[in-house]
Amino acid sequence: MSYLTYHAKYVPAGPRKLFYLNWPVILLLTAVAGFGFLMLYSVAGGSAQPWMEPQMKRFALGMAAMFVVAMVPIWFWRNMAALAYLVSLVLLIATEFVGETGMGAQRWIDLGIVRLQPSELMKIGLVMFLAAYYDWLPVNKASHPFWVMVPLFFIGMPTLLTLAQPDLGTAILLVAGGGTVMFLAGVHWLYFATVIAAGIGTVMAVIESRGTPWQLLKDYQYRRIDTFLDPANDPLGAGYHITQAKIALGSGGWTGRGFMQGTQSRLNFLPEKHTDFIFTTLAEEFGFVGAFALLMLYAGIIFFCVASALTNRDRFSALLTHGVAMTLFLYFAVNMGMVMGLAPVVGVPLPLVSWGGSSMLVLLLAFGLVQSAHVHKPR
Repeated sequence: MSYLTYHAKYVPAGPRKLFYLNWPVILLLTAVAGFGFLMLYSVAGGSAQPWMEPQMKRFALGMAAMFVVAMVPIWFWRNMAALAYLVSLVLLIATEFVGETGMGAQRWIDLGIVRLQPSELMKIGLVMFLAAYYDWLPVNKASHPFWVMVPLFFIGMPTLLTLAQPDLGTAILLVAGGGTVMFLAGVHWLYFATVIAAGIGTVMAVIESRGTPWQLLKDYQYRRIDTFLDPANDPLGAGYHITQAKIALGSGGWTGRGFMQGTQSRLNFLPEKHTDFIFTTLAEEFGFVGAFALLMLYAGIIFFCVASALTNRDRFSALLTHGVAMTLFLYFAVNMGMVMGLAPVVGVPLPLVSWGGSSMLVLLLAFGLVQSAHVHKPR
């Protein structure tokens, strides 16, 4: 029996698809978003405006889009993978010329009906494209030098465009997400060892280039590195943000100060308390218990995604699901590490919790793809 015959015979059709959705993932996503609504209400001083109410509307729109995407057969999304990558790349290039600037970075493009950050769209477009590429490529060719250079080229283009915005955090996520799909597709570990060695060399070059005509990073990015290494060196200047974030994290203790009782956020000591540093608000108000609960919700989403991927005999679906799960992990791991002083401040939002339209909508669309892969997997 051919794969297509098997697939058509055992995949649910019509309204029955709703029963085959990965409902634990949907419930966990909603619970994470609930944490975000509470925090946005709190940092606004007990008001649904200006952040919580719009965020709830975006979440409702994103969930509706997720259900629509989930109902479409996964083979359709496999066929659309190259187009998704191409559109994301074109939008990234357009951002260089007509993009809007905010907080010193040119990252957004106004499409009339929505203000979109193309680099967010590329995170998912890249994972889709690489999953489709390795679904097409025979497994025994995955480690051939030529077939390894092809995905590296497609990872490198958006990464360089994102670095030029500048957006170091998203560039790191693009490389890590693409590398994850390559590793899971069977590319030999020696390639990754080579990349790690090259990464170490790049870090050394970045350090050595500081203050020279060929300086590789912006001055503010070097200040972020300095702050990461020793925030106490300039507690009222470059180290102010991370110092205040650590105070908020520590003052929460085990159970927190209580909902809307966080002094660091309510007295406006915390920077970007509704976006990149919202996790510190949660930790101050709900303590270790609240922070750990959010972490477990994220872990639960990843667990159910990986479980779905491991039981999916469709190579594209499995790689896509793994890639989206890793993208989510990188999101919250980098953000939490950043606000705790374990990683440099690179401006990565906390998924489904931080204020922001592009990241939430794109992430929910990505989980729509995960649901499509789960619903339409051979049974």
